[in-house]
Amino acid sequence: MSSRSVVALHASPRDDIGDLVTRRPLPGAGLDQLDPFLFLNHHGPQTYPPGNAGLPFGPHPHRGFETVTLIVEGELAHHDSGGHESVIRAGGVQWMTAGRGVVHAELSPAAFKAKGGPLEILQLWVNLPARLKLTTPRYIGLQRAAIPVVQLDEGRSRLHLISGALEGRQGPISSLTGVFMSTVDLKAGARTWLPAPSGRTVFLYVVRGTVSVAGTPVAAHHLVELGDGDSVEVAAEAPALLMFAHADPIGEPVISYGPFVMNTEEEIREAIADYQAGRFGDLPG
Repeated sequence: MSSRSVVALHASPRDDIGDLVTRRPLPGAGLDQLDPFLFLNHHGPQTYPPGNAGLPFGPHPHRGFETVTLIVEGELAHHDSGGHESVIRAGGVQWMTAGRGVVHAELSPAAFKAKGGPLEILQLWVNLPARLKLTTPRYIGLQRAAIPVVQLDEGRSRLHLISGALEGRQGPISSLTGVFMSTVDLKAGARTWLPAPSGRTVFLYVVRGTVSVAGTPVAAHHLVELGDGDSVEVAAEAPALLMFAHADPIGEPVISYGPFVMNTEEEIREAIADYQAGRFGDLPG
């Protein structure tokens, strides 16, 4: 195996949204994107008191990309203009393909607002190529039990396989663009090699703990930019949690405006006009 080396580490500056603790390593001062990975918000960890107002993400539109939302702690309610509704709890995932246009809301369920509790959420935006920018929107919400676990390093590392294939196991979500998506939890003393085929872009973010990536110490809340190779060596002296993904780069122009990600300025203007004309639909109820 040819192990990838660390090119750079990118910290996650705080950019809180109201009372929601938020860190954002991508885009950042030293890294605009990791094609096709565009944007990561890391919300929490924090504990909400009883009688809280919950998450602030009321109805808003998207077009031209996908959102992958991992619920590390707490729970998240989703509903969208395609008629999809769910409440996903800790260990689960929401994968939404905005495609040609969708309006959705991501809020805290009534029970969470009443009782409070811990909350930690990761949301990653994954770009779509021009041929899929206007694809039919879709939504998949899965609880922890639906996500297979691949044991690595004699069980000292556990990879939760969301999409893609590894060691004969298949993730439950079939990505339109062949994205491999997972979380990896490492026990103290773990040392493993995560497969990452040459030519693919790797997304590796340390959610919790401190790890060594290709011999380089990486603290929590850092995104690791890697060189090419076919594997990533990761070790941990204490328990840690990673977000680990890889995908083929798209190599197309990226023009973004708020919740829209397209290839040209004209397509952005069309997205705004279509949304304003109600062509993205409305939320149920």
